[in-house]
Amino acid sequence: MLPTSHQVFLAIAREGHLTRAARSLHRTQPAVSSQLKKLEEELGVQLFHRTAKGMVLTEAGTLYRRYVEQAATWLEDGRRALENLGSLAQGQLAIGAGATATTYLLPSVLRAYHERYPGIRLHVREQGSSAVAEAVRDGSLDLGVVTTPVDDDAGLAFSPWVDDELQLIVPPGGPLDRSESFDWADLEGVPLVLFEAGSAVRRLIDDAFRAAGVDPVIAMELRSIESIRQMVAQGIGAGFVSRHALPSGQGLRPRTGTPIYRVLSVCQRADREPSPAARAFRACMTEAGVVSPRRGSA
Repeated sequence: MLPTSHQVFLAIAREGHLTRAARSLHRTQPAVSSQLKKLEEELGVQLFHRTAKGMVLTEAGTLYRRYVEQAATWLEDGRRALENLGSLAQGQLAIGAGATATTYLLPSVLRAYHERYPGIRLHVREQGSSAVAEAVRDGSLDLGVVTTPVDDDAGLAFSPWVDDELQLIVPPGGPLDRSESFDWADLEGVPLVLFEAGSAVRRLIDDAFRAAGVDPVIAMELRSIESIRQMVAQGIGAGFVSRHALPSGQGLRPRTGTPIYRVLSVCQRADREPSPAARAFRACMTEAGVVSPRRGSA
């Protein structure tokens, strides 16, 4: 909304008379005259000729009116844009996540969100958990899906979303090909195709081998779930991937010891209220209802 003095200026220019301008603004004539005088003093120019028939714009007033009307239009456009943003009629949302979430968990959520809010432009970035958390922290991402805990959680808030399990996949025709489960000792000396060192998932796998007292033989380190699956299918070695990347019943779980569980959590800036678009996306994630293995799904 324009400052009061500029609203008065436009009303006088439109009505050509102080009394009619005051009436249109629901103000008294002295109040309108005072606002006009204040504006002319601030600008250092006379905006109107006072005539017996009313108020006539000076050359300076005619020039200034174009700018004030343009400003009024921009302000109104801005107000409408904010209304649209709040109503999710337009806007944008940037999301980051690892390979499991972007490939297997988020697509159905993104589809539902886009169908419901087609005016929101979605940006999705696939990165490791540490990189996603940093991007959320610096503001380049609105929301992130990460394996928790992350190395540096300063300034971030986390909400658990999915309990995932990493399951073993083995080469066809190998010793464990027909098995439904495995012992950690079965992997002694077996070549492994694992996620790259330093990633959140790899740390979980390394911890599991360490707890089982097994020294892993690493044949390959890869970033892509599909790359790991293909290498395992070609007989390069065994590997661990999310249960969400596997057809039901394909992955092997340990007969003894603790399965490799992880929590995928949604992270956002702790010092900012999420935007309406981000809140709506969180709601769609909740509605997706991804089943947790710890609640009864293998």
